[in-house]
Amino acid sequence: MRPPTGSCPCSGRPAGTARCSTSRSSSIASPSTTSSAWCSTRTRTASGGEQGGRAVLSGLPRGRALSVDRLKLPHPLVWKLKRWLDTEDERRLRESTAVVHEFVDKYVRLKRSGGCTSSGGDLLSRFAEDGTRTDEFLRDFPLSVVLAGSDTTPAAITWFFYVLSSRPDVVDHIREELRLVRARRCEPGGEAFTLEELREMNYLHAAIAESLRLHPAVPLLPRVCAADDEMPDGTRVRRGWTVMYNSYAMGRAEVIWGKDCGEYRPERWLEVGVFQARSAFQYPVFHAGPRMCLGKEMAVIQMKAITASILEGLDMELAEPRGKHDLSISMRMEGGLPMRFRERRAP
Repeated sequence: MRPPTGSCPCSGRPAGTARCSTSRSSSIASPSTTSSAWCSTRTRTASGGEQGGRAVLSGLPRGRALSVDRLKLPHPLVWKLKRWLDTEDERRLRESTAVVHEFVDKYVRLKRSGGCTSSGGDLLSRFAEDGTRTDEFLRDFPLSVVLAGSDTTPAAITWFFYVLSSRPDVVDHIREELRLVRARRCEPGGEAFTLEELREMNYLHAAIAESLRLHPAVPLLPRVCAADDEMPDGTRVRRGWTVMYNSYAMGRAEVIWGKDCGEYRPERWLEVGVFQARSAFQYPVFHAGPRMCLGKEMAVIQMKAITASILEGLDMELAEPRGKHDLSISMRMEGGLPMRFRERRAP
């Protein structure tokens, strides 16, 4: 049986209202805005104009939404029949896929030929230099990175800020940690935190991990069994069967997390103030095994950077009641997360 593959915020304005959502724009860089920037910056090089970039930016979310609709059907034979009949949704999916593939294929060919103006130090350039990698692999690699992070990290940080809105004690602990990190600088300043400083934020890491335990970005992960196999407990699975695990349920299981499994308690991740990771097979938020999410560290660092930059300078409050799930591939929040942010007064 194939091992699981990795699928693996807020706009702050003083005394204003911002909407933190996976489906709305944000002034803070997130994977969704990063993917848009990636496409738009390559537009002139790869497709010869802005029109190709706009087509890709519309094709990616449309193709993703149509693919999710396939998963909602009762049986794979249904969408295969619809594809054979060339129904409207299958035709739109095919057209969206063709637009995205054409765009990325041009960029891959430029990488192969050395015609791209980038320095060549990125991972895709290194793969392109390896003659054993097919063009299909080079096309699928950046698409996987963009698609995997475009919904999951924004969804995770939306739920994190939702949790923080009701836990001022956790916010105070995070701000105290930020103050201590700032105090260790040789030259105090208000510039952005460095990568090393973000890695020093153990309590913030624990607060994020605890939020992901209760609100995983990808709550369900189905896989189709490639060959007859047997589970560790002796359960037999046959080729073609769908096997799924539920990280949402596992994160709230008393047998794994104890009697306080339903409580939000960052301290469960700390030992003598230092963050201690749990086994990925107990905490499969980023999956486990040989195909654990490659973007795990990047996602945590992004969440740390966004949270630190907002909480250090702004106070926040929930503008409207929220908390309902909008389940797709990722676990987004229905209606987004409207919050009010006000500039903090200097202590």
